[in-house]
Amino acid sequence: MPGPNRTPELPGFPEVQKIAPPPSPSRAKTAIFIAEILFIFGLLVFWLSSGAIRQNKSLWVLFFYAFPAEFLIAAVPHEPVLLYFAKFYPALTVALISVAGTALTEILNYTCFRYVMDLRIFQKMLKSKAVSKTVVLFNKAPFLALCVAGLTPIPFYPFRFLVVLAKYPLARYIAAVIVSRTPRMYLIALAGRVVKIPDSLLIILFAVLIVAANIPILRKLWEKRRRRVKSPPASG
Repeated sequence: MPGPNRTPELPGFPEVQKIAPPPSPSRAKTAIFIAEILFIFGLLVFWLSSGAIRQNKSLWVLFFYAFPAEFLIAAVPHEPVLLYFAKFYPALTVALISVAGTALTEILNYTCFRYVMDLRIFQKMLKSKAVSKTVVLFNKAPFLALCVAGLTPIPFYPFRFLVVLAKYPLARYIAAVIVSRTPRMYLIALAGRVVKIPDSLLIILFAVLIVAANIPILRKLWEKRRRRVKSPPASG
């Protein structure tokens, strides 16, 4: 008897195994994914549109700021806000509150990327040799790689993809985030505690970090525009 994923054997031909396509995400997972995106977007819009919130020194503001600052490919930089709050609170307090928000945000990142990876449109990309080699390299020392990326200025967002691709356990991932981000955020907050950086310079740093994070995107847009300008108009 052929199995549920196998086709019947035809005369003169060997039995061919039929691989079923990956199931599409359920409606519940899709609803959760959309809710997570709307939640982060709402926090970001609320923070950007409210001057009172941006000037508020409550630790709740610091906690919730971690969500847009650490979600997927961070929309806003985290460091200037750590430096700002360190002027009013001990460095350890700033670090622990920020790490708590960051850890919860990374749980959202994990579930979001897992949802995206289950979409059929990404299945072909995930089977490429480059992705397979990267996953193999990551699996040689995943916890160490996450700790190094979380502690140093290395961009962390590629590792958010990698942990899902490598099926790295969520608990170990969050443990690596806490182990690496706590000392990093503490050192940043300590620097802000020792050196009282003026708010005007923090605003400049905020803008510079946003531009630096989007340089690859801006470069691609610029190159695309140049190609359009250089390309001759189509003849009628």
